[in-house]
Amino acid sequence: MFSLLGSTRKARIVSASALLLAVCAFGAAGVAPLAPDAADLPVKSVSEEIALPNLSTQIAALEQQQTGAHYVREEKIRGGDTLAALLTRLGIDDAAAEHFIKKDKLAKGVMQLKNGNRVQAQTDDDGNLEWLHATVVDGKDIPVRNISITRKGDGFVATDGAAQLERRVEMHARDINSTLFAATDSSEDGAKLPDSIVKQLVEMFSTNIDFRSDLKHGDHFNVVYETFYQDGEFVRAGRILAGEFTNRGTTYQSVWFEDPSSKQGGGYYSFDGKSLKKAFLKSPIEFSRISSVFSMRVDPVSGKWQQHKGTDFPAPVGTPIRAAGDGVVDFVGTQNGYGNLVVLNHWSNYSTAYAHMSRFGTGIKKGTKVSQGDVIGYVGMTGWSTGAHLHYEFRVAGQAKDPKTLNVTAQAPLTAAELTRFRSYADDMTHRFALLRPVGSAPIRVASLSSK
Repeated sequence: MFSLLGSTRKARIVSASALLLAVCAFGAAGVAPLAPDAADLPVKSVSEEIALPNLSTQIAALEQQQTGAHYVREEKIRGGDTLAALLTRLGIDDAAAEHFIKKDKLAKGVMQLKNGNRVQAQTDDDGNLEWLHATVVDGKDIPVRNISITRKGDGFVATDGAAQLERRVEMHARDINSTLFAATDSSEDGAKLPDSIVKQLVEMFSTNIDFRSDLKHGDHFNVVYETFYQDGEFVRAGRILAGEFTNRGTTYQSVWFEDPSSKQGGGYYSFDGKSLKKAFLKSPIEFSRISSVFSMRVDPVSGKWQQHKGTDFPAPVGTPIRAAGDGVVDFVGTQNGYGNLVVLNHWSNYSTAYAHMSRFGTGIKKGTKVSQGDVIGYVGMTGWSTGAHLHYEFRVAGQAKDPKTLNVTAQAPLTAAELTRFRSYADDMTHRFALLRPVGSAPIRVASLSSK
């Protein structure tokens, strides 16, 4: 096995010539096999002329092999790149190809690629383009289509098609030693969880865990999620397929299950097959701490001892406020000490109120349907408020109640056929969680995600 050195064809040919001379010289010096003892047999001398190969013929053959060489290169778009600069880095020295890319409707998409986009190209030994592949991404850097330029005879043709992504399933386990993000940013396996997965994890368990105030050292979570790759390179994370979070000794579990009848194509369920889509969020504001709970207190405005009929979540002015559950806007406007207020009616006789808003969410008006997690307004300090915060009330039949004392359930059961399919899928995720748990770990205590 040998390699030809040199960056040019001439240098490679010269190197090859030297190697042939060395081979020929070695071939002229033969080693005779062991012969019987000279005392037993007469010694004979045999001479034979060995013809050296025609070096010019060998060099010509090597040159002919090198003429058909192909070179594939890959580059990423850089800031300020021009088409000429990109083609040069790809080793393309082909005026016809450059002209085609500038003029063809599809091919000129190469000139509109963003920084970091990958471009691959194959050329012959003289720098003539044989093919070029480029990936076009959307505003979220997700590949949406591929552009291909291929030599055909004396010209080129350009084609495009949807980007083909490879789906993978990843599993990770994490211990909470300080904060959630500290656990997701680093670990023994060296893998950083994508931010989109962390956000989904928070949303998945927000009905039971306030990730600002409830987490403690020793909490643990396992997560199974999908990722997408193109040509072996990570493109984006997809959806969490199953999650398991142990908080203060209690474990909560959730699994994604495809539901063709759902607008979202599916939903999250507990492992016994109960839908979680109608659960209320524990906090209408992401990562918020609680300053005042449902209890008797001294009113900060009047100074009187009276019952506080809601929960206060301090947050900077402008922080998004999310709908705690699916519902319909019953009231939007200004109301006495509540200031800017939104009231949502949910199923049964449940409703929620959100007060002291600085402004309302886009499109929020009486009769508007909202889904859990939709932004309905922004934190402010309107009405009787001494600081920026959200005053949140959970009401039953119009009366404010402490949500911690209620067992709110509203779950749509799966059909018998769906439940059979669900159990098979859930069993697979249960097995994955078992693999992620430490060997010899104690049995977990699983709680319902619909209430705490």
